[in-house]
Amino acid sequence: MARTAERVDHDELATLKLVALDGALESRTTVTCAALADRLDASNQTASRRLQRLEDADYVEREMTGDGQLVAVTGTGERALKREYADYRRLFEGHADVTLSGTVTSGMGEGRHYISLPGYMRQFRERLGYEPYEGTLNLDLDEESVRDRARMDALAPIDIDGWADEDRTYGPAYCWPARVERADASGEGERYDAAHVIAPERTHHGDDQLEVIAPDRLRDELHLEDGDTLTIHVSEQ
Repeated sequence: MARTAERVDHDELATLKLVALDGALESRTTVTCAALADRLDASNQTASRRLQRLEDADYVEREMTGDGQLVAVTGTGERALKREYADYRRLFEGHADVTLSGTVTSGMGEGRHYISLPGYMRQFRERLGYEPYEGTLNLDLDEESVRDRARMDALAPIDIDGWADEDRTYGPAYCWPARVERADASGEGERYDAAHVIAPERTHHGDDQLEVIAPDRLRDELHLEDGDTLTIHVSEQ
């Protein structure tokens, strides 16, 4: 989940939307500055400058060809479009929260190591307001939630910056406030409100897996075992 310090303005987001509508989300698509300028009601130079800014911000990748340029929207650019989509959802629907479901599973133990590192722990204290339990709760998402998870990227996260020590560099991560619910057979159950979904930029997990952190060990708080079903309500800060 790459991020960049570069910023783009509304005109550049409009340009991003146009190239995405032309197919640049699915694969590289040919773009000419003349055709793009016509659609933007702008000059060729303006169209070229906007594409350059999008590339500088890592919103698109470009390859020059004899027919123009091949343009592909990056993951960063796709998330920018999803944030725009989330804003419109808030306008017309009043919220943009995402609800995911999955079953508890045992992780590989990496979460415990990384959560405890001082460069991350300091930021958790400052930005989340607590020191997480040294470990993550892992979920295997159901099929519908795997599809819905893409909407989570449209929610503005809490950034956890990358950092370095004497031995290596550690990548950034992104957190979203989350409420965890466990229902029993009667439909009643337990809930935990002060959790966060965490998504490291570099991870071996696929889109079908979710990691959750909290001040407490969630397995104890919610009396969880592998295979138990949970609902995670993800929101913005």
